[in-house]
Amino acid sequence: MGLEEQLQEIEVLQSIYPDELTQISDTNYTIRLVLEPPSIPGQVHEPPTLILHVTYPPTYPDVPPMLDLTLDPTSPPSSLSFPDDKTTLLTALAPTIDENLGMEMVFTLTTTLKESAEEMLNSRAQEKENKREEEIRREEEKEMEKFRGTLVTHERFTVWREKFFAELEEAKKREKEKEDEEKTKEKRMTGIELYERGLVGTADDDENEDRDGEVTDLSQLKIKD
Repeated sequence: MGLEEQLQEIEVLQSIYPDELTQISDTNYTIRLVLEPPSIPGQVHEPPTLILHVTYPPTYPDVPPMLDLTLDPTSPPSSLSFPDDKTTLLTALAPTIDENLGMEMVFTLTTTLKESAEEMLNSRAQEKENKREEEIRREEEKEMEKFRGTLVTHERFTVWREKFFAELEEAKKREKEKEDEEKTKEKRMTGIELYERGLVGTADDDENEDRDGEVTDLSQLKIKD
């Protein structure tokens, strides 16, 4: 294909990409490829724009066109990473180039390139979504653990039962010790303490307490002349 045929291909491409193709020379031009955003529910993406640089060798299309790929500098941040992804995307065009040698191939290449880049974006968006869902699942499981009892086995029940009865016996023992201590304390109380706790008669009774706190019959008291 001579220069004239190459120019004809550029004209066809200009009709397909009226706003995207920028001709630099008779054999050199760029095509802006606006990628579609990933179709992941709940995610909002502003996909990047790729710029494919095409240069015709004199013997094109018997030999492949020289290609380069850049990101539009005005594109928003995305999951594409250049130059690593650039190499991957251009290398993926090799089978298409081999299949179309001898024919006009730039439109086919741009279509394949756009599909490959969008598939890459979708794959990474889905991977991100999977990680998010996995994190949500883990958080939900943590919450559920708060309400999930321990699986009861015969061995666990036996251990629990022995521990329960041991604690019950210990509680009874402490209660009895407390009661015994109270009784011992009551036996050691003075008359005043017994009176204050209501354990002896009131002032209407014929009993009183001496200085040592012992109960004394008032009728036995004698007044010296």
